[in-house]
Amino acid sequence: MRAAKNQSFLVRLRFACAGFAHGVRTEHSLRIQLFLFGLVLIALVVLRPGPVWWALVILASAGVISAELFNTAIEHLADHLHPDVHPSIRIVKDCAAAAVLVASLAALAVAAALVIHLVAH
Repeated sequence: MRAAKNQSFLVRLRFACAGFAHGVRTEHSLRIQLFLFGLVLIALVVLRPGPVWWALVILASAGVISAELFNTAIEHLADHLHPDVHPSIRIVKDCAAAAVLVASLAALAVAAALVIHLVAH
């Protein structure tokens, strides 16, 4: 087992990159979110909104991707600790999935606000 405490920044960065890479390899939803984020970045380049809109869109997108990664971590931990179907574990997983849904809906709200702003100006 590796101890993450008191490691150098580069060692901890490698841990984080390994976690991200694992999520990309194993989670279809994360790959979809990353693909959509790529499309969003292209849209931002084409539409050229102001810096505040860039920040809002990137923060909202990062929130969705982070929620996906948290969801993956929680699912793996729950499955490891209790591999059998259990009502409490189901609730934990459902709540983690709901967090992704909430983040996604918030990102869609930011996108809608940006579209309304661009159409109005």
